[in-house]
Amino acid sequence: MPLDSAIAPADLAVLLAYLVGIVLFGIWVGRGQRNVTDYLLGGRDLPWWAILGSIVATETSTVTFLSVPGLAFAARQPGTTVLDPRVGGDLRFLQLACGLLVGRCLIVYFLLPLFFRGQLFSAYEVLQYRFGGATKRVASLVFLLTRNIGDGLRLFLTAIVLAAMIDLPLAWCVVVIGVSTIIYTFTGGIKSVIWSDCIQFVIYIGGAILALAVILYRLPGGWWECVSFAQDTGKFRILDSSCDLRLNFTVWSGIIGGAFLALGTHGTDQMMVQRYLCARRQRDAGVALIASGVVVIVQFALFLLLGVALACFYAHVRPTVSFDSTDRVLSRFIVEELPAGWGLIGVILAAVFAAAMSTLSGSLNSSASAAVHDFYLPWRRAAVSERHLLWVSRGCTVLFGIIQIGIGIVAQYFATAVVNDVLAIASFAAGLLLGVFALGVFTRRVGQRAALAGLVTGLLVLTWVKFGTPVAYTWYGVIGATTTFAAGLLASYCWAGSQGGGSTSSLDESETA
Repeated sequence: MPLDSAIAPADLAVLLAYLVGIVLFGIWVGRGQRNVTDYLLGGRDLPWWAILGSIVATETSTVTFLSVPGLAFAARQPGTTVLDPRVGGDLRFLQLACGLLVGRCLIVYFLLPLFFRGQLFSAYEVLQYRFGGATKRVASLVFLLTRNIGDGLRLFLTAIVLAAMIDLPLAWCVVVIGVSTIIYTFTGGIKSVIWSDCIQFVIYIGGAILALAVILYRLPGGWWECVSFAQDTGKFRILDSSCDLRLNFTVWSGIIGGAFLALGTHGTDQMMVQRYLCARRQRDAGVALIASGVVVIVQFALFLLLGVALACFYAHVRPTVSFDSTDRVLSRFIVEELPAGWGLIGVILAAVFAAAMSTLSGSLNSSASAAVHDFYLPWRRAAVSERHLLWVSRGCTVLFGIIQIGIGIVAQYFATAVVNDVLAIASFAAGLLLGVFALGVFTRRVGQRAALAGLVTGLLVLTWVKFGTPVAYTWYGVIGATTTFAAGLLASYCWAGSQGGGSTSSLDESETA
């Protein structure tokens, strides 16, 4: 379904104003950096509400903005190639959002204290004190690989929208978005990233509300027509008590799987942990994290409601329009239905870009932090100046930006990643790393060899589950974490007495200062 509409000058002006404005704002707010602590952690002096906004904006990628509405729009039926907005699609995704809040609460109690015991830069430094350097490097490498692959795919998905709007090849669109993000991340560091995230959060939420308002305005019966349609088609359904492991969104996969997913993505992922370390104190980080869970539930409800409104619009106003993918519904509405020349398309496109750039900028800065402190400094060994580390961190930012741009360009030759695929990648890594952290927190006997054996076992089991079973991706975090934990614990009994480096106390007993 090609989208061949051209963007009007007024809309293009709004979009360009956003791109230029966010880059200049990022450069301005990140000025005055003196050392690597300023560049990677904002001097550990950022307010909790800014960290809250950054957490939400960072986990809200273009996939969320464009694909989550599609979950409420329709569901593909067996034997069909065209989606019917009257069939399938509902609000069951909110079950997962509730699980994400549960996981955040567990992070505040079990994991957050670990990150504030010393002057840490990387989430994986705590693993070195408990297990040894090899475990830290393996965990950090898993983060770097999955984070940059996933965010490269998000960059590609954003570029699809831009390519549909203006006469540019998709590869050039990837470059435009990627380079814009690299510039302000390179110059401003994490302070630029976090404050820009807050601005971008307001922009994409405003864009979603604007899109919803336009749809309701176009419906003859307005809001109540949308409500009546949703009730008749079952789109307001939220709960599903099924125990079928093949279903992505049930009460069980939502609460349990969502909690494990949050424990991994927000408790062991450097991109999120780095934001906590920017807080003035541990309590501020905890408040920001839990409050972000509430905001995310409201945000997902808004995006899903947007999907319901889109379904009503295409069922009643444009019944002859067909779709073969839920991921293209919102982008097609932007192109074909919004009035051109009034700036509305430009505003919503800016919202799409804001969702993408908030994730990408955090990804680049956190990847640089992990690379420098988990790999470069241990390899360098000799003492280096703060200025040297600052420029190495900036160099890593550019390097990871180039890598993600490359992935975004190559992705056009393969199947487009949708929300389930990207979340599966995140959950894949999150479960493995969560299992290793759990071994450190809840056991005393497991050493480095056993922990690494558990991680490898978890990887093999998850690979089989992913490619050999129909189990839903929302269970990957649970399977990865429990398999890694169980295998590591079993290996420790097989290698009794051999700790293989690190401390024999659990992480919550170790002093990392």
